Amino acid sequence: MEGPMGPGPRQGGGGLGATRSTSSGRTTRASAMPWARFSAWLECVCVVTFDLELGQALELVYPRDFQLTDKEKSSICYLSFPDSHSGCLGDTQFSFRMRQCGGQRSLWHGDDRPYNNKAPLALQREPAHYLGYVYFRQVKDSSVKRGYFQKSLVLVSRLPFVRLFQSLLSLIAPEYFEKLAPCLEAACNEIDQWPAPVPGQTLNLPIMGVVIQVRIPSRVDKLESNPPKQCDQENLLPAPVVLTSVHELDLFRCFRPVLTHVQTLWELMLLGEPLVVLAPSPDVSSELVLALTSCLQPLKFCCDFRPYFTIHDSEFKELTTRTQAPTGLMSSELGSPRCQVKLKKPSRLKTLDTKPGLYTSYTAHLHRDKALLKRLLKGVQKKRPWDAQSALLRRHFLELTQSFIIPLEHYMASLMPLQKSITPWKSPPQICPFRQDDFLRSLEHAGPQLTCILKGDWLGLYRRFFRSPNFDGWYRQRHKEMAQKLEALHLEAICEAQNLEAWMKDKSEVEVVDLVLKLREKLVRAQGHQLPVKEVTLHRAQLYIDTVIGSLPKDLQAVLCPP
Repeated sequence: MEGPMGPGPRQGGGGLGATRSTSSGRTTRASAMPWARFSAWLECVCVVTFDLELGQALELVYPRDFQLTDKEKSSICYLSFPDSHSGCLGDTQFSFRMRQCGGQRSLWHGDDRPYNNKAPLALQREPAHYLGYVYFRQVKDSSVKRGYFQKSLVLVSRLPFVRLFQSLLSLIAPEYFEKLAPCLEAACNEIDQWPAPVPGQTLNLPIMGVVIQVRIPSRVDKLESNPPKQCDQENLLPAPVVLTSVHELDLFRCFRPVLTHVQTLWELMLLGEPLVVLAPSPDVSSELVLALTSCLQPLKFCCDFRPYFTIHDSEFKELTTRTQAPTGLMSSELGSPRCQVKLKKPSRLKTLDTKPGLYTSYTAHLHRDKALLKRLLKGVQKKRPWDAQSALLRRHFLELTQSFIIPLEHYMASLMPLQKSITPWKSPPQICPFRQDDFLRSLEHAGPQLTCILKGDWLGLYRRFFRSPNFDGWYRQRHKEMAQKLEALHLEAICEAQNLEAWMKDKSEVEVVDLVLKLREKLVRAQGHQLPVKEVTLHRAQLYIDTVIGSLPKDLQAVLCPP
């Protein structure tokens, strides 16, 4: 980077966002509510420019009501410009991920739970990080003192929809660089009219005279790539541009320089080993990092990762001076304590002094899949389309991850108490503890060898996996889902019980009130999408609560149901 960060944002002209600014008061807030639609997709849009005196400077944040801390402004400024951008003439698109430093700052931000409960784990909204999607332009301009026009348009979101937001930027950014504020305001107002992203739905998103059609992935989807079907009921003009995915990258293009190492890279991701990607430009590095984190699907990558990282980042010192290397994945121009992936383009061979490849002391547990490599190389010789090559890679990763995770899922399911042990008037039984030795013994007759032809030290891979953040994240999520299922089954058992009046006969008022409070708590959680229960169960639970309260003295009824 070429200059210090300024103390605060520089305000752009044109009054962008001024018509939607809010102050206290119900009337003003109500008039601003449409921004909830914008916030369903984006946190904010930023423009970062290069100032001779300040270096990278934040020219604009939109909507203006969205508050960023000084640390976040600094991070966005540095992460939105290539670290060594002398070779980045023209337009460059890349992504970054940065830690959120404060609480929720959007006045119109909704509840994440309805979306997250239906979305695949890897596509849920980020709870504590911002994702930045950057369109950087650097062109010669004699009217500028430095001789170059240097500016970035950045979409800041908590949704990992890299394909969608890159496509969106490719439409908005060139127009913005030509026409500036009015064009950006018009685009943001169009996004403010989009329907919210609902998992399982195909949406038509109008922007800049184009309609982008996308399908938002759902947790119940079959784990294959299927392009969205065009909507038959609408004659859209112009015809929509159909994105086959909101998030999937061209895996073959990303992995081609390190194709012989994809098996080992999958293991490194699975185990959360520290890994650094060295590349000549942020677009190459950020795409490979995102491709690596996606190769574990449907397992969620639970380690920290940075698609683009720079020595000027405010977290650089924290992440590189620990006595023990942090687990996770980042891209930069640094070495890593354990593993490096080095990439370079043929036109930029002088940027790195070593050949593209994987440099690591790690020894893979599984044997290399020679058949896959042979198939991919044969596809290169026969000029097979790259999307077909990517589909082969994606299927390989998916089958490998499923073979690894299915034995864990089966063992975890065996820890769930039997449904017949759940009775209405007793607390639900506890989930049995996960015993690693018991699981490892089960692999002899129910291991990955049943679904995967690869040989190797599967036991050693599982033992190492147990020490990784990915196992911890998977176990916590599965345990949470099982506990919620237990609560839901317990609520159903209470609602289906036929002897409520008989149970209440010999119970004290304290016990009856305790039942009401517990039922209410379960009902609130179920209504808040935290328990997987049917609508009819919710109605029965409310009737039960009313019946139980009706059996109590008037004074207690008044306490439990105040007017």
